[in-house]
Amino acid sequence: MVTGASSGIGTELARAAAHDQQPLLLTGRDAAALAALAQEVGAAGGEAHALALDLSRPDAVAAIGAALRDLGWICDVLVNNAGFGLVGAAADLGAEDQLRILDVNLRAAVALALAALPGMRTRRRGGILNVGSIAGFFPGPGMALYYASKAGLGSFSEALWAEARLYGVTVTLLCPGPVRTPFLERSGARNARIFKCRRKPRQRASAAAAGPGSGAGGVWSSQTPRAGSSPAPRRFSRAA
Repeated sequence: MVTGASSGIGTELARAAAHDQQPLLLTGRDAAALAALAQEVGAAGGEAHALALDLSRPDAVAAIGAALRDLGWICDVLVNNAGFGLVGAAADLGAEDQLRILDVNLRAAVALALAALPGMRTRRRGGILNVGSIAGFFPGPGMALYYASKAGLGSFSEALWAEARLYGVTVTLLCPGPVRTPFLERSGARNARIFKCRRKPRQRASAAAAGPGSGAGGVWSSQTPRAGSSPAPRRFSRAA
């Protein structure tokens, strides 16, 4: 299952999974883009089902669970890619909009992982890929809630990796740097200095595609922090 599959890294991760002939449940807010991707996967001989929904909805995780049951599927690999950010001072941006960042980037990812883990533990196989960011390794004035959400996702992933590997489940944290995706336009971050040097989403997705199910897990960071910045991943990074 891939969240945020309607554009950017999510689309490329879904394509990578389709190459392995894995049936896919694709979620995102853009119904037309999801349908087009599902059709593309089907034309290539794979199987994909699209589920358009907003992960900030309180019933989103239940809706995904119902979709899986209707298909007769289990979630063997979970890709938590959905996320968004807003640029501006925390005191200026609306509180409700900023809290939605936590709902989508962190709460929904954690809730989906908690829903999938018991079955993975019973089967003693499976993988979780959380799409974080290099932004999770230091505070970001002007995008405070986005940076905080990625820091929280990183901490959760590190703890989960230590737990899940005991029963054969991998947890991987992908930490891309700036990527040319619609995220930059939607968040208003195109002109922020940290997002100036951008790579293509396929480059980022290819770095993570082997993580879930590989038996390793860990942090996959696609950009090394510059001197003077906060040091990135600690012992957790050794698996990568």
